[in-house]
Amino acid sequence: MKRAFLIIAALVPVLAAAAPKAYRLESPDGKVVAEISAANEITWTLAYDGKAVLEPSAVAMILDDGTAYDGKVRLQKAGRASGNETIKTPFYKKSEVHNRYNELTLSYKTFDLIFRAYDQGVAYRFVSKAKAPFIVKDERADFNFAGDWDAFVPYVRGGEKKTIKQQFNNSFEHIYRHQPLSEWEPGRIAFLPLAVQVPGGALVNITEADLEHYPGMYLWNEDKDSSLEGIWAPYPKTVVNGTAHNNLQGIVMDHEDYIAKAEAGASFPWRIVTVTSTEAAMLDNDMVFNLSRPQAEGDFSWVKPGKVAWDWWNDWNIYGVDFRAGINTETYKYYIDFASSHGIEYVILDEGWAVNKQADLFQIVPEIDLEEIVRYGKAKNVGIILWAGYWAVKRDMEHVFSHFSEMGVKGFKIDFLDRDDQPMIDFCWDCARLGAKYHMMIDFHGASKPAGILRTYPNVLNKEGVAGLENLKWSGPELDQMEYDTTIPFVRMVAGPMDYTQGAMKNAIKENYHGVNSEPMSQGTRCHQLAEYVIFEAPFTMLCDSPSNYMKEEECTSFIASFPTVWDETRAVAGKVGEYAVIARRSGDEWYVGAITNWDARDLEVDLGFLSAGRYSIEYFRDGINADRAACDYDHGFANFSLSSYNSSIPVHLAPGGGCVARISSL
Repeated sequence: MKRAFLIIAALVPVLAAAAPKAYRLESPDGKVVAEISAANEITWTLAYDGKAVLEPSAVAMILDDGTAYDGKVRLQKAGRASGNETIKTPFYKKSEVHNRYNELTLSYKTFDLIFRAYDQGVAYRFVSKAKAPFIVKDERADFNFAGDWDAFVPYVRGGEKKTIKQQFNNSFEHIYRHQPLSEWEPGRIAFLPLAVQVPGGALVNITEADLEHYPGMYLWNEDKDSSLEGIWAPYPKTVVNGTAHNNLQGIVMDHEDYIAKAEAGASFPWRIVTVTSTEAAMLDNDMVFNLSRPQAEGDFSWVKPGKVAWDWWNDWNIYGVDFRAGINTETYKYYIDFASSHGIEYVILDEGWAVNKQADLFQIVPEIDLEEIVRYGKAKNVGIILWAGYWAVKRDMEHVFSHFSEMGVKGFKIDFLDRDDQPMIDFCWDCARLGAKYHMMIDFHGASKPAGILRTYPNVLNKEGVAGLENLKWSGPELDQMEYDTTIPFVRMVAGPMDYTQGAMKNAIKENYHGVNSEPMSQGTRCHQLAEYVIFEAPFTMLCDSPSNYMKEEECTSFIASFPTVWDETRAVAGKVGEYAVIARRSGDEWYVGAITNWDARDLEVDLGFLSAGRYSIEYFRDGINADRAACDYDHGFANFSLSSYNSSIPVHLAPGGGCVARISSL
């Protein structure tokens, strides 16, 4: 990819000889430093706290007419600016975000290149000055790391058997390969975010923001060195209705020889490199939010985040009732009764309520009286969310949104997008706008990571892009979900909320786990599942298990059903990628603390320094003494304690695959 790009660039005529220009851009705290060279090739470096992170890394964009956004054209001027604002957030991991940065803008005749330095990293973007629409042939985004360091690489699943173009069609769900950069697997691409460990304890995360009217970026390492290069899906030429999953996907049959169509004056996505002094600090990072487009105009007060009773993971497997459980009206009324009795705001009707293989949301199976279910839910103060496949939504979008909004449905879980080329990114934004117009909330499943849309359209509450608990319905012991669970908070979650779908009441130690579709279990302990309601971000949070199982586990159910799904404050407490994570979040006057570990038992001293000195009450769920043998074993208790400025930590023991969660209130 790199070599091909350079060949193209060599064909671009030199418009003017540009004298070498070098610029230094520092973060507000002075620890993050970018050195930008605007010579014949625009490159930049990144250092953190005096240590080199990125060596000269080239950036450029090639248009279809052969012109380029690069250093071969004459630099007209360079301007500096800074920003320092506080942003109120409606549905986020904190109620307000500080957006503080220093900025450098390199102005050329046909484009601007903007760099921003935050205390948490550096980002850059191209902004076109074109007066008419144009086509982007290719882009160059290099990340030349200063050493052959270890990375957490989310390769496209099954990519070892696919061509590069075939890999662009994927579900964005795969575990991380922990490996040196130079051991990148040939011919494979990885989706974002991707993390790299810097010797000495720092952590780097590569992702993007304000992704609109453009394909998502992937990374690969063609030369098997310490350098990563961006690569993008070509623009689809022909897309057909695929049959791989019930006629719900769009399959790209062939491609154009370019990656994007751009409008006059287009602003392109921010390329983000976050860097934190410790791995734990990455657990609380706001760069994607800060670099995303501000909230769209309009009233979003109708958007209500909350918890969702979910049917699909537990296979509609309720028991102790006098009717046949399944995809029918009686079953969903039972889910609604359960949700109502526990203050759970929503029930989802997942795949199966619409006639199979028709990709038509107006053909409803005869066992379902949808209008009655919506009416019954409204009477019980429970909203209804409908699952919908991509093709079924796309074929008649305006009618789909208007019809079900008028019926009283509160939103859609839209699945099987499975691409992030430019038309698919446009589809997501079209759904967001229609959702805002018709007061419909959206959860994108089978989709790429968040990259700005959740800030701009707060009715979009979740985006998946994670190999969540659903994989345990069919996977065997080869899947290490505990290592994955303790990796994603540092990598995937940097991009934003994720539809992981936790809450299993059937739990298994490593030796006992096996995939079961109709009565699935989690890996790890019960308290690992409970703690994920603090660790994982999701304004639209699923309770994945059967109401029948939850009602047998009233202590745990009442606790997670009472959890907030948006927060006033978030604190990164401790953690190491792939090993453990500890996060504290505040809602009102209460703090929630969660800790999870991989398959290694662990003893931690959890720092409660986010609390002021004083007296507190705590409700806790911690691994039971036998949780290493019976994963469902837990200890639930209450206590009062005093906190002083000299003693602000508490000991926590985590069983293998374990967890601990607590709610803390002032006395």
